Amino acid sequence: MKRTETRAVQIGSLQLGHQNRVIIQSMCNTRTSDTAATISQILQLEKMGCEMVRLAIIDEDDAKAISEIKQQVHIPLVADIHYDYRIAVLAAENGIDKIRINPGNIGAKENVEAVVSICKEKHIPIRIGINSGSLEKDIHERDGKPTAAGMIESAQRHVKILTDLNFHDICLSFKSSDPNLCIEAYRLAAETFPYPLHLGVTEAGTVMTSAVKSTYALGTLLQEGIGDTIRVSVNGDPCKEIPIVKSILHCAGLLKRVPNLVACPTCGRTQFDIGPVVDEIEQFLQGISADITVAIMGCAVNGPGEAKHADIAIAGGRNEGLLIKKGNIMEKLPQDQMVSRLKTEIIKMAEAQKNQEA
Repeated sequence: MKRTETRAVQIGSLQLGHQNRVIIQSMCNTRTSDTAATISQILQLEKMGCEMVRLAIIDEDDAKAISEIKQQVHIPLVADIHYDYRIAVLAAENGIDKIRINPGNIGAKENVEAVVSICKEKHIPIRIGINSGSLEKDIHERDGKPTAAGMIESAQRHVKILTDLNFHDICLSFKSSDPNLCIEAYRLAAETFPYPLHLGVTEAGTVMTSAVKSTYALGTLLQEGIGDTIRVSVNGDPCKEIPIVKSILHCAGLLKRVPNLVACPTCGRTQFDIGPVVDEIEQFLQGISADITVAIMGCAVNGPGEAKHADIAIAGGRNEGLLIKKGNIMEKLPQDQMVSRLKTEIIKMAEAQKNQEA
């Protein structure tokens, strides 16, 4: 599908907007000044497919840590800053690739001018983040509750501050914990602004609730051609976010080389403990880049038929199981060898795909 036309904004080596691509991003939950922990987490996120990562920059120590972190990671870094323009300037001086700050919240005009000046000099874009829970007091009191129109009005105020200073390398986000409000706000934003949009449902919760809310809201928007970068917010380890994002983008036809795992729901015929196997293979596939469908079936009776559309599959039986490739039974295996054999075949298929594309 064709993405909504927007301005192109350069973030380090990445282009955001004005293309048929959606950038995957996340946010570290480490203290940024703890460079060892932050670098370790970013490298884990990179390995899983994250393309851009945001850091909380709370004070000068965090801002100064950016230069060391950048030397050891490979994806653009975004500084998340609230209220203090001096921290934004220091982050820019230390090599940050993008800044998330709302210009209306950093005080006097000269404060905004200082941030804009260094961002212009170093070609650093600014993301304006509008959250339904922190709208300006007058907007909230007037409307009585967060509304899409109120969120757009808030963004217009912040955008005007930047454009009046002839600054246009802008990204926007319109987040809410209410997925329906997200949909409405982003639709209106796509009609109102020429800037790339960062998609997200804020405070989405656990892995399950976040996956449901984010798939509902962000999948809807992506199908309409809205959105240029995406983050799924999950409580806890940010590495949990990436598989959800990749699955959403894959379903929307915007990301290739993502394995598809299918598994039977289990029933009274299930003859081996399938749950832990599914979990193990799901984790394993997070490190695989290939367009393959992997099936795990719980019995040797219906398994072969149910797995016939998978590229590679196992169907477990009592003490043994079947390895099935492209719908054909390849061999019978002892149950304790099925998982390792399946992993071996998955790696072979991924390598074959990579060689064909080279």
